[in-house]
Amino acid sequence: MLAASICNELRAIVGSSWFRDDAESLIAYSYDATPLYQSMPDGVVFPASTEEAAAVMKVCARHRIPVVSRGAGSNLCAGVVPLHGGLVMVMTRMNRLLEIDEDNLTATFQTGLNTKRFHTAVEETGLFYPPDPSSMIICTMGGNIALGAGGLRGLKYGTTKDYVIGLEAVLASGEVIRTGGKLVKDVAGYDLTRLLVGSGGTLAILTEATVKLIPKPVYRRAMLAVYSDLHAAARTVSRIVANRITPCTLEFMDQPTIQVVESFARIGLPVEAQAVLAIEQDGEEAQVERDLRQIEQLCAAEGAIQVKVAESPEEGAKVMEARRSALAALSRLRPTTILEDATVPRSKIADMVLEIQRIAAKHNVRICTFGHAGDGNLHPTAMTDARDADEIHRVELAFEEIFDAALRMGGTITGEHGVGRVKAPYLEWKVGAAGIDLMKRLKAAFDPDNLLNPGKLFAETRRRIVWSAGEAGDAKREGTRHDD
Repeated sequence: MLAASICNELRAIVGSSWFRDDAESLIAYSYDATPLYQSMPDGVVFPASTEEAAAVMKVCARHRIPVVSRGAGSNLCAGVVPLHGGLVMVMTRMNRLLEIDEDNLTATFQTGLNTKRFHTAVEETGLFYPPDPSSMIICTMGGNIALGAGGLRGLKYGTTKDYVIGLEAVLASGEVIRTGGKLVKDVAGYDLTRLLVGSGGTLAILTEATVKLIPKPVYRRAMLAVYSDLHAAARTVSRIVANRITPCTLEFMDQPTIQVVESFARIGLPVEAQAVLAIEQDGEEAQVERDLRQIEQLCAAEGAIQVKVAESPEEGAKVMEARRSALAALSRLRPTTILEDATVPRSKIADMVLEIQRIAAKHNVRICTFGHAGDGNLHPTAMTDARDADEIHRVELAFEEIFDAALRMGGTITGEHGVGRVKAPYLEWKVGAAGIDLMKRLKAAFDPDNLLNPGKLFAETRRRIVWSAGEAGDAKREGTRHDD
């Protein structure tokens, strides 16, 4: 609980309506979209400007109060759960689109701006901001930047980190810094902009951002390829890219996901198929049509049992919306849905999906897999029940093996969700002890008193699985995790 004098200081900064410490508000901001994680803050504050955010941070620095900056709370890595109590700083009042600069092809905004609202405003000018996380209807641009969000268009256009060129941020001391700007070239010192993107609120509080824009594609068309064999679908992905075609969207769903999504969306997905690829291309009409004809031929050559090109933009939109609805569809099956992400090289997609299926069967849990096949980013999703402690334990063991399998295949523990709290025990598996040490020293340089989002990124590492000399399926466990 915060002292009354501190509460009065905070109210004086933001106004009495915008600091809250009532029970309802504390509960409302004690969790995010990540299942199984919750921790009560001591207060919630809603700044309306960078100046207010900086003044709040100075109070917290003086009294050594932890601060968790938060957007819409839609993340899936427990990234804004206030594990150490303290203050949750909600950025959603800072939601103005400050400028769309059509001369420099940039946009500048406050970080509490809703992502969908931003996309709509940009496209009304004939420009385009490609990163499109599935939660874009509710998430904020600041949250996207803090976690380096991706989306369905990542193969062709990249992710959030490829578009952020300038930031305004409040440091743990309350000082305000600006990085980058409306520049194509800028090598003046360390690239602090890129360092802050994906830092998950552990280095600074992001208050304003400038991103680059591109011309809006004039034409878009979608198709669906159906397979009776997982490897054929995976080979198709590699063949498409090897033929120098880069689709706007190249998405994958396995059979369990197809069945659930079709039951939810009812757009005629083939529930008997082992896999489907949802493919979309954009650009000039003639080029899009040429690409789709070539992709159709490649799908057939690799054994697709059906390839259907959308007859209209509306039909194509339904295909993509069905893919975007995968999480919502799966969430209907059990009380708790745990959506993870792991990335492998494209050539390993089929191996990874089969490994996920093997691991799920081994631990007797239900896991469906979908994701961004074009960039190898898969989303194994477990349907479970948080009230069943034994099943939750088996789900945790399954995901532990899934992350290990991704790393063995040359992949990573997270492609777009971020580390937050959920992946913290596995970060050393990816970056090594020296990498962890360097990251901790960077954290200490920015935040020597560990006030900004403490408990994220760094946790006691889970011991790696020791695999027997041949079969991955014969894993023997060396130890278990003990979190900090």
